[in-house]
Amino acid sequence: MSIFSKIKQTLHLMKDIDLDALGKLSQKVDLSEIMKTVGELDDRQLAGLMKMLKHKGGKKGQHKLPPIDGDFYDMALKLSPQQRELQIKVRNFMEDEIKPIANEYWNKAEFPFQIIPKMAELNICGLTYKGYGTPDENYVMEGIIAMELARVDVSISTFFGVHSGLAMGSIYICGSEEQKQEWLPKMAKMELIGAFGLTEPEVGSAVAGGLGTTCRQEGDEWVLNGQKKWIGNATFADVTIIWARDEASDQVKGFLVRKGNPGFVAEKIENKMALRTVQNALITMTDCRVPESDRLQKCDSFKDTAKVLRMTRAGVAWQAVGCARGAYEAALKYTKKREQFGKPIASYQLVQNHLVEMVANLTAMQTLCFRLSELQDEGLLTDEHASLAKVFCSMRTRDVVSQAREVMGGNGILLQYDVARFVADAEAIYSYEGTKEINTLIVGRAITGYSAFV
Repeated sequence: MSIFSKIKQTLHLMKDIDLDALGKLSQKVDLSEIMKTVGELDDRQLAGLMKMLKHKGGKKGQHKLPPIDGDFYDMALKLSPQQRELQIKVRNFMEDEIKPIANEYWNKAEFPFQIIPKMAELNICGLTYKGYGTPDENYVMEGIIAMELARVDVSISTFFGVHSGLAMGSIYICGSEEQKQEWLPKMAKMELIGAFGLTEPEVGSAVAGGLGTTCRQEGDEWVLNGQKKWIGNATFADVTIIWARDEASDQVKGFLVRKGNPGFVAEKIENKMALRTVQNALITMTDCRVPESDRLQKCDSFKDTAKVLRMTRAGVAWQAVGCARGAYEAALKYTKKREQFGKPIASYQLVQNHLVEMVANLTAMQTLCFRLSELQDEGLLTDEHASLAKVFCSMRTRDVVSQAREVMGGNGILLQYDVARFVADAEAIYSYEGTKEINTLIVGRAITGYSAFV
């Protein structure tokens, strides 16, 4: 790490220091000499200094409480200064723009469309894709971003994951060069929003075994018939990726269905108990005609669809981490302020036991996902790697949000304390992108050599 990078990283951690106090400090010490010394520290010394800064205290004689931080093993130290800067940029956006409105829109089951231009300024869409106006970052950073989004609002994280991961990913992996050029640059800028239509009313886990939605070729067009269910963003998306079974070959093909296409109707699914801000749709296609030019040219079977799912399943595991982290940090903050019998409930043994179990689960999830993304960056990711992370993290998230609600007592069911929203949203994470049972069987097949699928 260069001296400049070390100073930059240290200054970033000093962002919360009172500027007036810093001015007074400059009258007592030579700040330029301090910064020179910081620049000469090795990584171990710098890590110690950063940890000390994190634990800076209050007034003299006051009990100094540690900061509320779900990164117990300091995983952020493994990021480069540039990556850490992006992480904080996304965190600030979520804290400033999303957190104040998250409960309102979740409660109304509406989407805050006004945040899309501001979100676009973060330049995080298609983070790991190369070219087409995308950032060209690594999968570790993509996971960190998914966590930061879900840490405040799982609904916004899901909206983003569908658009940037599933929809853009389908075009990136299965589209022709012409299709990539047409769609990806504008989707990267969030000028166009995407949706991903795979799951059906009667076909969820069994999609690999046969889709009910069909397609048949008639000249230079394809005719699509069938339904899709739980399709996020589909009520307003500019393009929806539709996967259908070819009546002639019985193989799966992918299509770019544009907004306003005749024969394509997306109805909002009402009365959800989770991810209420996400606009999920029931899609009905009746002789929906799509030109050959809008068929994904590099998709010839479900194996190609599975490539997209494998790529994005790691992101869902990171979402689970974010959901758990948001619940844990909210609960920890609450227990430090809530007093019973004359002192904060965080000082009681039973509450601390809950908090420790929560941070233990959260830390295990974080380290597992970090390694998962490293495998993805190294080109070693397998279906079973992604499935194990999805199984473990979605289960442990349920545990964390449950204990977060418990330590908050009756207030845990009120939206104003955020944890109630995390409790509900954890249920959606538990089910989508492969249920616990299906992902378990994928891992079971890998470790035993026997397939237990029906």
